[in-house]
Amino acid sequence: MIVRRILITEKTLRLAEKENKITIIVDRTATKKQIADEVARLYNVKVDKVNTVITPQGEKKAYVKLAEGYNAMDLLSRLGVL
Repeated sequence: MIVRRILITEKTLRLAEKENKITIIVDRTATKKQIADEVARLYNVKVDKVNTVITPQGEKKAYVKLAEGYNAMDLLSRLGVL
């Protein structure tokens, strides 16, 4: 499984609201393409772009920008994390 968990902080909520991005902790070996495909399949959305970063804790964090017509805040609400 590529997606580990959705990350919710003040910064990630601001990104969801302003830039239509969700932030996810993913498997360290996952590629951007694999992350995009998995998010699209799991959450029934279209992915525009994926950026990744390795955190100081050694986890891989993915910033996933959703395509036009999909709302990150709606997705987070639907998943029950808000």
